[in-house]
Amino acid sequence: MSKLPRTLRLDPSDTFIFERAAEPGEWAVSGCFIFWDIDPDALGPKQRAALRAGFLGLSSFGWSTLCTVTSVSAQERASLVEHLAERLMQAFGAPSLEEARGAAEEEIAFAEGLCDHPEGTVLAVQRQVENGEIRERFRTLHAREKDAARDGLHAGARAFTFHEIDGEDMPQDEVDLVGLMRKDT
Repeated sequence: MSKLPRTLRLDPSDTFIFERAAEPGEWAVSGCFIFWDIDPDALGPKQRAALRAGFLGLSSFGWSTLCTVTSVSAQERASLVEHLAERLMQAFGAPSLEEARGAAEEEIAFAEGLCDHPEGTVLAVQRQVENGEIRERFRTLHAREKDAARDGLHAGARAFTFHEIDGEDMPQDEVDLVGLMRKDT
């Protein structure tokens, strides 16, 4: 059984960052081919965000900042190649279904190559345009190892933890994220 990236959404930020966010759990590929032969300076801010740091979800053709390495059956993989080939024909005008299948197979094989890690490993991408070419760099994020020398609360803890305390009357902070986003565009 091989492995492929699956979109991961830890918070709603992808829905604000990208024009179209991938749904959590979609099979994904790098998606760099979307930006082939496009002037990065002509892109809007949300398209630039996808260029800089997005994985392409295969169901929605939306973007995800993070993916997780997940096992995929041979049958599912073959279905993904066919689905992507059809999308390449419809949306990108591939000259033939055979050529679209070839391109889809290459894209899926590249995504497989990114998943040479244990299941559950989180993947992130960073892209830059250098000398007219897109350069991709991929990172892996792993859960911290449990440290037996530390207490259970702090082993692998982040710098900040948040605890809800019942019965305390605290002022509620409200932030209009959509309103803030509209000011930026």
